[in-house]
Amino acid sequence: MEEISHKVRLTSAEIANLWSQYVNDSMSLCVLKYYLKTVEDKDIKAILEYAKSLSETHLKQIEDFLKNEHYPVPKGFTNEDVNLEAPKLFSDIFILVYMQIMTIHGLTGYAGAVSTSIREDQVNYFIKCNTEAMELYRRILHVMVHKGIVSRPPNLTAPETIDFVKKQSFLTGWFGDRRPLNAVEFSGLFFNMKKNVVKIVLEIGFSQVAQSQELREYFQRGEKLCNKHYDIFSTILDESNLPAPPKYDAEISSSTVSPFSDKLLLFHIVALISTASGYYGAAFSLSQRRDLATKYAILIAEITKYAEDGVNIMIDKGWMEQPPTFVDRKELASEK
Repeated sequence: MEEISHKVRLTSAEIANLWSQYVNDSMSLCVLKYYLKTVEDKDIKAILEYAKSLSETHLKQIEDFLKNEHYPVPKGFTNEDVNLEAPKLFSDIFILVYMQIMTIHGLTGYAGAVSTSIREDQVNYFIKCNTEAMELYRRILHVMVHKGIVSRPPNLTAPETIDFVKKQSFLTGWFGDRRPLNAVEFSGLFFNMKKNVVKIVLEIGFSQVAQSQELREYFQRGEKLCNKHYDIFSTILDESNLPAPPKYDAEISSSTVSPFSDKLLLFHIVALISTASGYYGAAFSLSQRRDLATKYAILIAEITKYAEDGVNIMIDKGWMEQPPTFVDRKELASEK
């Protein structure tokens, strides 16, 4: 079976999975190399070393897959995009929080890659990646709990019996008394706030070190947008007397020397913002209070516009590598 699968061409979805992972892992490798130069805590350093080894292995494996398919390997990011001599920009605590959120991104991406792959070696490869990411997440969470910096959602009071919704007011959100958030709605809000917290810190730090004035202004705009969303979510939680996850704005140094190229800085933020719209959408689909669903719809439109503006900057500067694209048959026919 394995021999047969290797003679079958990769599908467009499988090429897309490999291409996207290569670009993202090449960026991650640059970030991890820099963090390893600045980290001081030995437990966090061990996590970074493990993550770095995973990225290096992935890049080599993807190169082999693509070369065997006679498909060009993307450029992604290289040593030219990282300055290992740059001073420490983020604290060890934030590095650990950052690693937790980025690993969650990896788990989501690998699950999607498994579900869109058909060839046996691709399914096995992404299952392996998912297993490795789960192990990385386990290690990260262990250190966060041990150091007392994990953001724990609140506990629920257990009901005496199961119950069923009896009134349409369960959906109310605009008029009358709003019911407290249910656990599913709270989970979506809390998780998206944790992701926003990481984006806020990155945008503050990146606005300090970016060489381009255009990028500095773009990151400052993103910080304001993410803070606005955090405050909206926080107000909703406060109405139900529920806590918000902590911010980490104080975990940024005063350095103005960039550890990364402007290209990497911009790509990183655009990638995070773009995936945020997907996480917002997931929370939107599970929110049964009308006011939450409407707020998510508005906020998705805002971050989509912000991400689009970032992509336009990348295109203007010649930084956006073209993803795998189907042949334009009409153009070929017109040339003929």
